[in-house]
Amino acid sequence: MKHLSILLTLILFATSTLFATVTLPEIMSDNMVLQQNAKVKIWGKSKANANITVTPSWSNEKTQTKSDKNGNWTAVLETPAGSFTKHTLTISDGEPVILNNVLIGEVWLASGQSNMEMPLNGFRNNPVMDANETIALSGKNKGIRFVTIPKNAAMTPQETVAGSWKESTPENAAWFSATAYHFAKMLYDALDVPVGVIVSSWGGTRVEGWTSREILETYSDVDLSEKAIEALNPMARPLVMYNAMIKPLINYTIKGFIWYQGESNVGRHDVYAQRLANMVKLWRNDWGLGELPFYYVEIAPFVYGDGETGTSAAYLREAQFKAQSIIPNSGMISTNDLVEKQEKRNIHPKNKTEVGRRLAYMALSQTYGMKNIASRGPEYKSMEIKDGKIHLSFHHADDGFNRMISAEGFEIAGSDNVFVPADVEIDLNNRIIIVSHKEISNPVAARYCFRNFQIGNMANTRELPMVPFRTDNF
Repeated sequence: MKHLSILLTLILFATSTLFATVTLPEIMSDNMVLQQNAKVKIWGKSKANANITVTPSWSNEKTQTKSDKNGNWTAVLETPAGSFTKHTLTISDGEPVILNNVLIGEVWLASGQSNMEMPLNGFRNNPVMDANETIALSGKNKGIRFVTIPKNAAMTPQETVAGSWKESTPENAAWFSATAYHFAKMLYDALDVPVGVIVSSWGGTRVEGWTSREILETYSDVDLSEKAIEALNPMARPLVMYNAMIKPLINYTIKGFIWYQGESNVGRHDVYAQRLANMVKLWRNDWGLGELPFYYVEIAPFVYGDGETGTSAAYLREAQFKAQSIIPNSGMISTNDLVEKQEKRNIHPKNKTEVGRRLAYMALSQTYGMKNIASRGPEYKSMEIKDGKIHLSFHHADDGFNRMISAEGFEIAGSDNVFVPADVEIDLNNRIIIVSHKEISNPVAARYCFRNFQIGNMANTRELPMVPFRTDNF
């Protein structure tokens, strides 16, 4: 009996090896969206040196590949133009695995901290604007698909991570990132193709958490010893989100990135722009798809530790704005006008609809070539002092501004560098803004919403807000 048992075990092992089924990462699942008009990677594991055949229903052409000695394999498929036709994908090493309900369209990765993570359902005591309506109608958008990567941390780069694709339904959409959902919805409506979003975010994380060891080793203030990392709050740990939540995704072919983070780096504005640029360069190199677009969100007004009128967040926003100049193919959208007064101590403002839409406007304009879609609000260009007043000029205000009177958020200072609320004249003909103060005869600088919590009301004629700025840093 003992010998018979051993023989049966050997036979079963040989049989299972002979007909081993390929295994796929969770992100290769039913309901997934593949990037249109691209060479996309399909990957997984099998037994060593196995012949793998991948057959997509859109062409029925068989693509052959072979696993390596560790059983890893990758196949590259050419995808057609996006459509709402449901496809299947058959992967076989002798025994087939079939993926169903696969769509071809546009795929983006959404990352950052809690304002990107925040689902349509909201957080406790933190609502999302119009969430009930958005969730109720989400089933009309069956071409929108999401995969949400669970929070995970690792000291070394990981091959796989959990998370599978979900269709847009009221049951599922409540747990989709609100910002990413409204981004996807605008692209879906404007491009008329399916849109897939991979959400990999973690509230409270710093930019260093999404960066590799090789880069972090060049930062003198970052201790990468396991003991030092484990001593930190999980959200504040460097390296570990990149290893566990970005590295496993780099084979998935995407169109670009959207990013909402920065709150946890307030106080480190001096290094933020370069560290964000380093992260973006790392991700682009990992994906190997060229300078993928990177669009990101300015942190919203909030009362940080130095108070409502403090400037710690203002300096971080300034660093975010400057990052555009060192990150090719990037853009920042402003959120200065998307916070209500009662939200001054709520770091999760409820209006995620416009945040997502503004990111989508930037993508539609800069990535998809819809040049008549405005994507940027007025940005400070230059100043001129005339007759005791400061004349301010702006980019992205060619058709003027959204108001003729009652501008809010401007301040002016004399040689003492004490900023006080300014009187504002709006010169619509010349598209400039003139600021002054009756007690400041020789002004030297002006600012706009350069405080932790200060809501402005200036925008261009496409209703995109003026980006907070200071003239005393130029």
